[in-house]
Order: sequence, then structure tokens, then C-alpha cells
Amino acid sequence: MEPDLSPVVFVVDDDPAMRDSLVFLIGGVGHECVAFPSAEAFLAGGRRDRPGCLVVDVRMPGMSGLDLQQALKAEGTTLGIVFITGHGDVPMAVRAIRDGAVEFLEKPVNDQMLLDRIGDAIRKSIAATQLRRRRAEVEARRNRLTPRERAVLDLVVAGKPNKSIAAELDISVKTVEVHRHNVMEKMEVRSAVELARLFSSCLGGNP
Repeated sequence: MEPDLSPVVFVVDDDPAMRDSLVFLIGGVGHECVAFPSAEAFLAGGRRDRPGCLVVDVRMPGMSGLDLQQALKAEGTTLGIVFITGHGDVPMAVRAIRDGAVEFLEKPVNDQMLLDRIGDAIRKSIAATQLRRRRAEVEARRNRLTPRERAVLDLVVAGKPNKSIAAELDISVKTVEVHRHNVMEKMEVRSAVELARLFSSCLGGNP
């Protein structure tokens, strides 16, 4: 089954009227929107395996919006976060942005500005989610390699020719060729250039 990459916008706010207003605004432009009355409720019931945006109030009873941001950061979320607050200050905004928030908006929020920032957050989240899933695919392929094939992979990605690989691993050039063929087949690439590009784009060039 293909992973679900359709975005969702989560609204987390303890004010029912504000929640309803945000859901009406966000849903009105075609986004799937799900609301929660608290950070705890979101953590308990919000699906976080899809890309999207979290629109969250800063100050709420129990866990604050900033605390929720930290919890999601520790979780490795790809959700983009847009903070809204009626009690913001500069240090709070700086902290939120420094920790990866897309925007920090003060109430009353300009509707178009909010929708624009949600769009930015969704685009970033989709790109991050696709990269994460691509990395997982590459890791799964690499895990099919034998220890010797992984050693050959490392050296191929480093740009070493077969003769150098053979000398470094103390094996014959023919054996290198066999391992290299297996690496290409298991990694699902056709050339060393394609292999290097795969690791450069997905894993920062580090096999």
C-alpha cells in the first residue's frame, strides 16, 4: 500500500470559539482540518505519519504550545508548525522560530496571512516527509547487502576504481566486480554515478 502523502492541518487551541473559527477558515479553502482542545489530546489522537501543518496556541492549560513543539521535535515530526497567540513576546517568538516553527502570529490573526503560512508549512512538510520515506527505502536496500558488499559500496561511493577497491580490501578485481554487480542490483541503480547521487540526495553523501 502506498503511504498517504495527502496533507492535513491540525488545530490545537483550548478556546472552542477560536477552534471552530480556524476549522471553518482552513476547511473553507479545501484543507482537511482536525481540531483538538489541548496538546495532550493531540498527542493522544493526532495522526502524525502524514505531512501537514500544526496550528497551535502558545498558552493553554497543561502542556503549552511550545512544550508541544519540543515533544514533536523529539519525535522527529515533519509537521510544519504555525503558532498563534494573544500573549506573545519577542523571546517566545524567537524560541519558537529557532526551534523550527514556520511562523509566530499574534491574535487577531490576519486570515490570508495565516492561510499563506499554512501553505508554506504544508509544502515544507511534504518535502520533508518524502525525503524521510526515500531515506527509509535506501536504508532498507542497503540492509540487504552483505558486510563485504557494504565495504565495496562505501568505496564505490567514495569514487574508488575497482583496482583500488581490490587492493584496499585485499581481494581480486574479479571479486570486486562480482560484489559491485550485487551492490548495483540490490541498491536498484545502474551505475556508480547513480549510486553516488542516491546517497548524496538521501543521506547527505554518507553511505
